[in-house]
Order: sequence, then C-alpha cells, then structure tokens
Amino acid sequence: MSKFLYNDFDEVSAKQWKQQIQFDLKGADYNETLVWQSPEGVHVKPFYHQDDFKRDFQPIPGQPNSWRITQKIFIDDEQIANNIALDAINRGAEALIFAATEDFEPRTVFKDFPFEKASVYLKLTFLSEAFYSKLIKFFSAKNATVYYNIDLIGNLARTGNWFHNMKKDHEILDSIFQKYTSENILSVDATLYQNAGATIVQQLAYALAHVNEYLNHICQSERSRRSPEVVTFNLAIGPNYFFEIAKIRALRKLYATLASEYGISETCHIVATPSKRNKTLYDYNVNLLRGTTECMSAILGGADAVCNLPYDAIYHKSNEFGERISRNQLLILKHESYFDAVSNPADGTYYIESLTDELAEKALQLFKEIEKGGGFLRQLKEGIIQKKIKESAEKEQQLFDNGELKLLGTNYHPNKNDRMKHDLELFPFLKHNPVKTLIAPIVEKRIAEITEQQRLNQEL
Repeated sequence: MSKFLYNDFDEVSAKQWKQQIQFDLKGADYNETLVWQSPEGVHVKPFYHQDDFKRDFQPIPGQPNSWRITQKIFIDDEQIANNIALDAINRGAEALIFAATEDFEPRTVFKDFPFEKASVYLKLTFLSEAFYSKLIKFFSAKNATVYYNIDLIGNLARTGNWFHNMKKDHEILDSIFQKYTSENILSVDATLYQNAGATIVQQLAYALAHVNEYLNHICQSERSRRSPEVVTFNLAIGPNYFFEIAKIRALRKLYATLASEYGISETCHIVATPSKRNKTLYDYNVNLLRGTTECMSAILGGADAVCNLPYDAIYHKSNEFGERISRNQLLILKHESYFDAVSNPADGTYYIESLTDELAEKALQLFKEIEKGGGFLRQLKEGIIQKKIKESAEKEQQLFDNGELKLLGTNYHPNKNDRMKHDLELFPFLKHNPVKTLIAPIVEKRIAEITEQQRLNQEL
C-alpha cells in the first residue's frame, strides 16, 4: 500500500510549497505573516522541507536508549528520607535525587535501598572531601550507580561565594579526582540560567563555557592528570515545546564537539526538570499541564533522567500528595503514553533538526565570544554573565507585563475569586538576603511574582 501511494504522487519541492502558500496568502507578505522570530533570534518558518538540508542528518552523540523516572528527596530527618525513598521506588521511581545541606549517615538513609533497581543523584550544598570519600566508599561497596554532582562554579554563580575559597575548593576537587577516577563526580547546574531568565542560546553557551572551565583545569592540570568519567548536566525545561526538545539535542552536540578537543568521552549525562520560571500561585492546577508538556520535551529531547516538579512546589512544603502526582505524571507518560517506546523520536524531523543545528550554531558563537573575553569564570566575576541574563529576563518580563506572554489564570483569564494568602507554607517570591558575597549571584525569579504579590495584597 505504501509503495502504491508513494508511486502515485509526485514529490513536491520546497519552492513549490512556498509558491502555493504565497498564492493562498492573496497578496499578504510571506515573511511578515508567517515567519516569526524567537527571543533567541531564530526565524521560525511555516514549514520545513528536505530541500533545506544539504547533507544527511547526523545522529545525536550519547542519545540514551531509555530515560528514568526520577524524584527528589530532601534529607532533613534521615529515617524519614529513607522511608520516602523506599516508598517512591515501590511506586515507580527509577532514580532518586538526594539533596542535603549537611552531613548525613548513609547507612540510615540508604537502609534496604535497592541499588540494583535505582540510580542515585546527590545534590549537596556543602563541600567536604572527607564526607565525599565516605559516600564513595559506601556506594562502591553496594555496587551502586551514583552521580555526585560536584559543581564549584555553580555554587559560586548561585550564592556569590565559593564553598570555602577558590584555592581550597579546587584542591578538594583535584584530590577527589585523583582518588576516585572512575566515579561520576562533575556536574554543571544549568537550571540556574533558565530559571533566572536566560534565553535558550545563553543557557547552552553558558553551560558549555561552564563545563569548559572544569575540563581546562582538570585535563591540563599537572597535579590532576585525570579526565572526568561522565559530566552531568542539570537542565531546566521551559514552555517552548519544540525549542526545548532541540535544546537538549544541541547540548549533546556541543558537548561532544568540546570533549573531542580534550580527547575525552563525548557522551554526557542529562537530568532535566521543569522550569520554575513560568509556574504560578493562582490557578495552580495549570502547573500540572505546564509540567507535563515540559517533561515531554525533556523525554523527546533525550534526557537520561526526568525529575518532575510538583504542581505546588513553589508554595507548599514537600508533601506526599504533590510528590505522588508529579511521579504519576511521568509514569503515565512512560507506561500509558508509550514515551519509552522509541529512543530517538525527534531524529529526522525537519523542524527539530533545523532548530537543533541553529541553536547549536548560535550557542557556539556566543561560547567563542565568552572564551575571547577571558572565559566563563572571569566574565562571571566581572558581572558580565549576570548582566546578560538580567537583560534577557527583563525583556521576557516586559512581554508578560504587556500581555504578549500569557500565563493562564494569572495574566490571561484569571479567576478573581481565587484566594491563596492562607495557603502559603513557603515564601514563593524572590528573597533578599543581605549577605556579603564575592560576586553578584545569579538570581532565580518567576515571571508572575509581581502580579501575584499585588493580588495577595488585595485579598480580603
């Protein structure tokens, strides 16, 4: 049947399609009517055709065969964290992110943990060589798959300070690399850039320049003489569905290009989570829809692990209901919507392939400009990165304030009877902490904050 149909119809060239579209426009300008420009400067056409490509599509380096349903757990009480972890795995989680602000006892937190079934990601907001050594020895004895996610520069960018100081932080990192060469040590937290308002091109370029600081230091250090086993990228996924799919693919291409220059593995590991930037207090159930489509982008783009954001995460403390719903969203995508049936569904789609290449090219150009300017760390210390992100965030904020960027239930079809003042368990707005810092930190801020604060003040 397929052969019969294909033989029965002639191929239509891109030129013929455009001529037909122009005829149907009845005199309206093609570019003004149908071509739109994204914040990244990408001109999006109304259709894409094989004639647009001069060569065959190249496979994305390191594209995973499957993705893991992931849940985040904060270690406050060790026994409670253990109970939540075991329950999450029993209910379908395939990987867990453990966040902590201080030392904990791994034998308690990981008691009866099925390491053969679930991977472990760590997100520690402190740097202790002794504690990391303790963890690595513990997990090695369990034959566990663990990603330690040490990100010195990420901490500097987020807080404005090193963990200790620049020299000591790098000494600790070098020492860990020397002792544990086969472990997944390094990570780049690029969620900060997205949640602070950076464009997709900026996110890609900053993530690449960020990891280049590590590779340059580690691979060329006389003391270290080691290369990272796998670098983990943590990404926040925004609402621009196809662009976010292309973002993950572009990052893999960019990292492979950079890694090849250092002669190391071109495969990176990507953990994706929905953005906080477009999440809202009012009509909060819409966050379920936003999170679902953002997780879909992450899966189709080729993330190794997807950690959903609970719909109430910005204003409620972690709770069983919110975590269960967020986990079930991923379970439905994987087991009922068959988002695990194909490992590379975006391959060969003209639009996404074109977006991938264009985003990668623009990000590579920006990356080269950063390197010419002294590198990511230098530009971070000089405040250039912070300034660029702030400019992008202000442009996006203006679009929201003007109503061009719509958030359902907030600046578009708001429910005036909604009341949230007495439902806030967490402070959902930008916090101003007068702390002395070495550099100006990059600050995360949701688009709807000012509007929400005004509405809260007007509630009876």
